[in-house]
Amino acid sequence: MCRWAAYRGNPLYLEELVSSPAHSLIEQSHCASRAKTATNGDGFGIAWYGDHPEPGRYRDILPAWSDCNLRSLARQIRSPLFLAHVRAATSGGTRRDNCHPFVFGPWSFMHNGQVAGFDKIRRKLEAHLSDELFHARSGTTDSELLFLLSLEMGMAKDPIGAVSRAIALVQKHAAEEGANPLVRFTAAFSDGKSLYAVRYASDQKPPTLYAAPMGPRGGYCLVSEPLNDDVDAWTEIPAGSAVLVTDDGLLTSAFSPAPFAKAA
Repeated sequence: MCRWAAYRGNPLYLEELVSSPAHSLIEQSHCASRAKTATNGDGFGIAWYGDHPEPGRYRDILPAWSDCNLRSLARQIRSPLFLAHVRAATSGGTRRDNCHPFVFGPWSFMHNGQVAGFDKIRRKLEAHLSDELFHARSGTTDSELLFLLSLEMGMAKDPIGAVSRAIALVQKHAAEEGANPLVRFTAAFSDGKSLYAVRYASDQKPPTLYAAPMGPRGGYCLVSEPLNDDVDAWTEIPAGSAVLVTDDGLLTSAFSPAPFAKAA
């Protein structure tokens, strides 16, 4: 399982999530405390928003703790909205285009979880992609394909609904193939304006997700596990939840896969 952190609010330096806290994302890359695997050394990535609609991105296959550039970049880059991820591979080899976050246009996406029997249904899932999105796929992970399926299902107009439809499609094809339709999915994604997250698992055992206020005037941080020992500051997001962070603060709602129907 992977670890990730995301932020939306007034601009902060990336180091305030990535490297400075006592239990920063870099610390979690070799000493995670709330994951099945303590080490997340199969690469890392960051995506951040600035003056352009599309996000900047930096990824590498080195473990986050050993990359000589990551701490320097995190100390210099200041952004109102960013995603950061350290990877423990469950699907796809250790290569740069399998490292999160994935991006397409203004969208960025990162995921912690797995799709059981992914190899049995990958081809059927890819068949749902338009030519544009099929050719945008550069890696081999279930995470990237879930992102592209969500885009195909109407993420631009209905982000949470699109993810719901994409997960329903995965479970539908898994059941048809006689595979275990197990999906564990804790993900964050953004269009550069709002920050979204989903925590869901078909077996009721989703990867962890926590939220806490951060920065001045209504900023929020979403993380796989708390960045410090101030337990009162962090709220665990319940399983089967969707999260939306906007200028109005953090809102949660119930989440479940919708019956598959391609968005208009």
